[in-house]
Amino acid sequence: MEIALSLHRSQTPLMGSSSPGNLSSLGRCFASKERDWCHPFSRICCSSMERRLRPKPKKGGHVERQVTVLEDTPIWKPSSSAICRQIEKLVVCNRYREAMELFEILEVGHNGFDVGGSTYDALVSACVGLRSIRDVKRVYNYMINSEFEPDLFVMNRILFMHVRCGLMLDARKLFDEMPERDSASWMTMIGGLVDSGDFSEAFRLFLCMWEEINDGGSRTFVTMIRASAGLGLVQVGRQIHACALKRGVGDDNFVSCTLIDMYSKCGSIDDAHCVFDQMPEKTTVGWNSIIASYALHGYSEEALSLYYGMRDSGATIDHFTISIVIRICVRLASLEHAKQAHAALVRHGYGTDIVANTALVDFYSKWGRMRDAQHVFNRMRCKNVISWNALIGGYGNHGQGEEAVKMFEQMLQEGMIPNHITFLAVLSACSYSGLSERGWEIFYSMSRDQKIKPRAMHYACMIELLGREGLLDEAYALIRSAPFKPTTNMWAALLTACRMNENLELGKLAAEKLYGMEPEKLCNYVVLLNLYNSSGKLKEAAGVLQTLKRKGLRMLSACSWIEVKKQPYVFLCGDKSHSQTKEIYDKVDSLMVEISRYGYAVENETLLPDVDEEEQRILKYHSEKLAIAFGLINTPYWTPLQITQGHRD
Repeated sequence: MEIALSLHRSQTPLMGSSSPGNLSSLGRCFASKERDWCHPFSRICCSSMERRLRPKPKKGGHVERQVTVLEDTPIWKPSSSAICRQIEKLVVCNRYREAMELFEILEVGHNGFDVGGSTYDALVSACVGLRSIRDVKRVYNYMINSEFEPDLFVMNRILFMHVRCGLMLDARKLFDEMPERDSASWMTMIGGLVDSGDFSEAFRLFLCMWEEINDGGSRTFVTMIRASAGLGLVQVGRQIHACALKRGVGDDNFVSCTLIDMYSKCGSIDDAHCVFDQMPEKTTVGWNSIIASYALHGYSEEALSLYYGMRDSGATIDHFTISIVIRICVRLASLEHAKQAHAALVRHGYGTDIVANTALVDFYSKWGRMRDAQHVFNRMRCKNVISWNALIGGYGNHGQGEEAVKMFEQMLQEGMIPNHITFLAVLSACSYSGLSERGWEIFYSMSRDQKIKPRAMHYACMIELLGREGLLDEAYALIRSAPFKPTTNMWAALLTACRMNENLELGKLAAEKLYGMEPEKLCNYVVLLNLYNSSGKLKEAAGVLQTLKRKGLRMLSACSWIEVKKQPYVFLCGDKSHSQTKEIYDKVDSLMVEISRYGYAVENETLLPDVDEEEQRILKYHSEKLAIAFGLINTPYWTPLQITQGHRD
């Protein structure tokens, strides 16, 4: 009988495959296993000891031992070409992090690896995809250390990598040292300057490029039109426009859409519409640009009319179009149009789009339809911080502070990180609803838990909260203890609190601070005027009125509008232009008589002292009363009325 006893030394499994997973694993453990490579696996052998049992030897005999040494086990070592190929494959599959991990093999102790231009191109794409400054420096340093001589294509890619990752100083140095440059080099650098907001330097570099290569395609003009918009100089934009027409790219859709945007941002809406009219093919982006331009400048009705023109033309309506329309409906307070936009959102297959649905949440929240806002919010598969902010702000603005705080807490539980707008919304909700204790907890948690420094707007909310509780001394102390210079919003919050609590002395102090910071802002004078008026200080109120007249400041008439049977109607204070004027005024008079029975003092309704009878009459028939009376006359009693007011400036 023969018994074989084997003693085995443990060894790490060897990889004979070049699969991405194996190579990635090798890259991760390479640095920690570096010492193992100093001891070739050929020195580690498996030995076995054979012992044969023979007939019992004679006395003095011995057992013969034999040791068999196995042949060297072949070890797979990665070659530079295999690693480079694998990096390129990973980048094609958008597996950028794994590609950079594999790149570590080239960095750690293998300076002799030869890397070609295609691999560097892949590494550039990985750095851009990750937006990692550290990886940019790693790749560029390895290229320098390996004495690689890139051609113009690779140099442009390296320049692009620096620009896209925000390393503009390094990019400019690299650009200046390039021995050869083409239009791609120039436009990469100029585009980076425009994206970073350095519009003046972008124009200087553009003029240098024009002198050197005198070349410009549609991409060049799109970039420089964007720079013109950034500077807000319509004359410069017009010159670029003329140059584009001379070069024959003025009819390019990308150029036209950028021109519309530029003219709009520079305040020349007529030029924007002219460019739109001259477009040979009115694309979806073109329609969106001109609609957004009109909406940006407050021409909501015209923007809505353009939207219906877009729909009738057969152009494709996308989620961005519907988002603009919903925001227009917010301004117009048009629930009917908003419902149509909501239906179009679902009909065109954008029912889950985060941007459009967030706009819907914002619309329903601003107009008090919180049940609809919550319904849209709950159906959203994906929510961002803007979605949460819109809902929280909606609950807060409509006096549902506890619900706003509840949504804020749910937001934190779901792992969403709040921003300063979130805290502004929830602190305002606490202020409006008198949730003092909860408001202070959230205020302190900003810096403690979320590492967000409270801004002036957050301090203003807390001043309002203290003012609503009548704690004016504490509110003034909070202003003085702020870690920055108090802003107009903070002093305005204190002034409003003083008016609510009729604290004349502190109100005068806040007003003086505001006058020094915003001497031409009418509302500051009006608040102090009302404070004097409500305190019976008519002489002081008359002095404020004289100051208003001396400065040439006058109160503009407020305007209110109401939508009846899908048709908007606008009313001004003392308006007599409507065909139903007599019925409207009679209805207001009857309403005043009726509500006076419940304690409403009609005779005390005055804003300014020393007003004449005509002004007093106008105040009696202000725009909101006229709109309500018109709505009651022309709608059934069960129909809810929604009044929108444009406040005085």
